[in-house]
Amino acid sequence: MGNSPDPPSSPAIESPSLSPSSSSSSSPEVSPPPARPQLYIITCLFFIFGTLCSADNYGSIGENYGRIADNLPQPSRVVELLKSNGITRVKIFDAESSVLSALANSNISVTVCMPNGLLSSAANDQSFTDSWLNSNIVPFYPRTMIEAIAVGNEVFVDPQSTPYLVPAMKNMYASLQKLNFSADIKVSSPVALSALQNSYPPSSGSFKSELIEPAIKPMLTFLQQTGSYLMANSYPFFAYEANTDTISLDYALLRPNEGVKDSANGNVYMSLFEAQLDAVFADLDALNFSDIKVVVSETGWPSAGGDTEFGAGIDNAAAYNGNLVRRVLTGGGTPLRPNDKLNVFLFALFNENQKGGPVSERNYGLFYPDTKKVYDIPLSLDALNGTMSNPTNRSKAKVPIALPRVNQGPSTKGQTWCVANVQAGQEKLQSALDYACGEGGADCRPIQSGERCFHPDTLEAHASYAFNSYYQKMSRASWMCYFGGAANVVTQLPSNFNCEYPTMRGRKMLH
Repeated sequence: MGNSPDPPSSPAIESPSLSPSSSSSSSPEVSPPPARPQLYIITCLFFIFGTLCSADNYGSIGENYGRIADNLPQPSRVVELLKSNGITRVKIFDAESSVLSALANSNISVTVCMPNGLLSSAANDQSFTDSWLNSNIVPFYPRTMIEAIAVGNEVFVDPQSTPYLVPAMKNMYASLQKLNFSADIKVSSPVALSALQNSYPPSSGSFKSELIEPAIKPMLTFLQQTGSYLMANSYPFFAYEANTDTISLDYALLRPNEGVKDSANGNVYMSLFEAQLDAVFADLDALNFSDIKVVVSETGWPSAGGDTEFGAGIDNAAAYNGNLVRRVLTGGGTPLRPNDKLNVFLFALFNENQKGGPVSERNYGLFYPDTKKVYDIPLSLDALNGTMSNPTNRSKAKVPIALPRVNQGPSTKGQTWCVANVQAGQEKLQSALDYACGEGGADCRPIQSGERCFHPDTLEAHASYAFNSYYQKMSRASWMCYFGGAANVVTQLPSNFNCEYPTMRGRKMLH
């Protein structure tokens, strides 16, 4: 996808095979980066009516800043837009000097890209990557926090470019070593899910056989040796668009749904996004590269599309991106990697009016060129504390505000409870209570009139009981106590109500 002039490659189940290819370029041996101390700051304070949590506990949300348009704001204004929305990571599709200059001293981490058209030169001569770094990285780093270089984008889609990829990556890394930058700037390359031969069920995920030996294994070996990560572009929209008869829209949009069970291992997937990501992890496991981390370098949903682009629309885009942000920023991994944080770059920052292809290609942006939001969703943990996952709902249909998930176990050791956040306001609490007692399936019988937990007869008390019932039912997964900012996790049994709160140990609910 990204800023290629061609239509995006679809990650649907079936996709055209690539021609066999092999690497013919020699490249230097890769030595691992020097060891560097890691600083882990884990601070999380829970209050009954408020939550303060360090973002280090959770995943991260970044933005793809594409610029195939003639009406975009100046880079300095874009940086202010990013900062005002709490966005601390951005990925660009080149190494444009005006953008890198504007990002200097902004505290925003940047991933830059070497375009596909330069891969052959980069693969054939390390002096080319030396020169490229001296022109595009050295003048800006470290004032501009460049964290990674994407060598090409979705290279495996083009059989002519595929043989150059790994040699180019190796030369780029060797050039970074000469500058003593290799410990801080990672080298990777975004892979489209069309490189998968199988993606369903997720446990059977596998790369295309013709890519494995000449390209996939050498690339994964390089990433492993250099301590880097795999970049994967995941677009549930494409899979849904091509399979509307078999894929639930709720499943694609991370909304409440019955889930899809992987018959091979029993994992239940509540979203197509996680299923696609686990298909990649299954590929890595099968090739004995289980230690390689994955960053989702692109994902998104278009706010408009052509007549045959089923599912494209502003409400669906708001639901997908809003629910995904909340899923990422409230912790937890996938069924195959439950302890791995999700790190995701949304596509894209702006609608880009000069992109080719179908209508949707020009409508992935979260912002219009005048910096007004296409739809209003939170993009940071701070925004999540007071914003619904999909506050913009122009059809006025009810917005789901909790995502069921199963088989993930307790979110913390010891006992925890989920209670109402009074700062969310009456309207948000009522909406969340309605959801919990309705679609959410919480046991709300005890708070009915005449029952043991009806008193005190306040919205706060009833909502707290309902939220906790849902939270315990969902095995106390941390993201199950959010409800669009209307709830918080607490570590002390709520004592200001005349009702015993249920908790869960193992699979048994205790009252």
